[in-house]
Amino acid sequence: MSDEPTEEETPVEETPVEETPAEETPVEETPAPEAPAEEAPAAEAPSAPAAEEEDGEPAEVPTSKQLRKKARGAHKGVVKTSRSNEERSKERAEVRATKAASRRRWRARQKTKRNELRGPDVPAKTAPAPREPGNPTIRQGLVVSDKGEKTITVRIDTARRHPKYHKIVRSSTTLRVHDESNDANEGDTVRVIECRPMSRTKRWRLDEVMERAK
Repeated sequence: MSDEPTEEETPVEETPVEETPAEETPVEETPAPEAPAEEAPAAEAPSAPAAEEEDGEPAEVPTSKQLRKKARGAHKGVVKTSRSNEERSKERAEVRATKAASRRRWRARQKTKRNELRGPDVPAKTAPAPREPGNPTIRQGLVVSDKGEKTITVRIDTARRHPKYHKIVRSSTTLRVHDESNDANEGDTVRVIECRPMSRTKRWRLDEVMERAK
């Protein structure tokens, strides 16, 4: 008999265990009223940027490149009427005249500034001195040809010592010389002087016949 009441007491103890989920049912219903609370921040979301601006944080500003791109996209273009060549040339001439006048004004301002910086003590720029001709070069050589009219060919022989090997190096060059009176003949030793260009190849003139050919 003592065993039977023990078995009956066991289901009595299990009854409170089953009531525990019944108590949890109101806990699950508690989030239902919280749903409007979640919607409240969503409604307040637009006011977030305003709060950031009030805090002093700068809002996103478009770059200059984005602004130019937007302006190009908004530009619809201007339809110009057809113009003749004379009208176009006239417009170009007006533009050039305007730019030339602007350049003249700018140069005048720059000149005034330079004069102010220079001061009264500094003398103004004077005209350059007239150019005086330098000493003309004189050479002595041998006439190798007198076939040209008022022109002779003179060979100039030079000899110099090599700076490194100290060997005597001989070389020669020919000059076209102007002979006004055809005085020099082939084989003569003459002295020539540098002068103004007489032709495409003549830059020398006969100065004196030093020795006649034998």
